[in-house]
Amino acid sequence: MKTVVQRVSRARVTVDGEVVGEIDRGALLLVGVERGDTDADADATARKIAALRFFPGVTPMDETLAEVGGSCLVVSQFTLAGRVRKGNRPSFTDAAEPREAERLYLRVVDGLRESGIPVATGRFRTEMQVELVNEGPVTLFVFTEGGRVV
Repeated sequence: MKTVVQRVSRARVTVDGEVVGEIDRGALLLVGVERGDTDADADATARKIAALRFFPGVTPMDETLAEVGGSCLVVSQFTLAGRVRKGNRPSFTDAAEPREAERLYLRVVDGLRESGIPVATGRFRTEMQVELVNEGPVTLFVFTEGGRVV
């Protein structure tokens, strides 16, 4: 599983002009689910993000989402599984099948909520417009494999 984590002062997702998810201070998560990803990968992703210290406090990277009262906007992004090694058109053969991808994406959402973090989402399998103000800017990657952060 591949997740892009962006610290934001605000973010929102619209579909056909309708706002479907919106947060103020927190994190925008772009989650890519790949073939072979499991419940353990989704759980490890949620645990890592909930515990991640990427907000300023005493030091520039000192506080968690919960400690700053932050929220998450979680958006499924299958293109994170894209490969561009050959030719000029991305290949998405590594992307999980939609049903499994949605299930694991929602498991990440549930894991974050269970840790007490408010979560908004995009809309799975739709054309979305994502707007954000990246604070810092801070952008991190969380990759999991075999239920471990790698």
